[in-house]
Amino acid sequence: MNTQDTYQNTIQFAAQQHTDKNQTIPGSHLPYVVHLSNVAMEILVASEKSENFNTEFAIQLALLHDTLEDTDVTFEELEYQFGKAVADGVLALTKNSDLEKSEKMMDSLRRIQQQPKEVWAVKLADRITNLQTPPHFWKEEKIIKYKEEAKIILEELRGGNAYLERRLGDKIKKYNCL
Repeated sequence: MNTQDTYQNTIQFAAQQHTDKNQTIPGSHLPYVVHLSNVAMEILVASEKSENFNTEFAIQLALLHDTLEDTDVTFEELEYQFGKAVADGVLALTKNSDLEKSEKMMDSLRRIQQQPKEVWAVKLADRITNLQTPPHFWKEEKIIKYKEEAKIILEELRGGNAYLERRLGDKIKKYNCL
């Protein structure tokens, strides 16, 4: 399958799953698939600037990264539809709901570190995409915490993708400068 077909097949699957849950981007009326396509766009640009980068694998991860966490899709369904490597990558990108909130991010980052660099790249791209203007209902404390989490992600995933690391560093500097 070529990159375009991979993208189309994967985004249709992901869009259907998130639409079934009536998900929108927090603080907006935009369908959640806009976020997924923005993460995939970061991955596409990064793939052009990265050596030994499996673009199709990374696109699938980018478009599916929230399906286990936010929809009714199961690991087994992802594995059947997209293969074990994609399902394992999405699982690593998924917060473990059995853990305390304070432990979830570091647990996920540790699992991401055990995965191929494309999984690292998706986590970086996801946070880049999320560092837009915060939703209007976020309090200053949450905005500061989100920025601090971005710094932790950048530090923990350093060495995963130089281009996305620079992008995330730039976004962190500009975030909350409203």
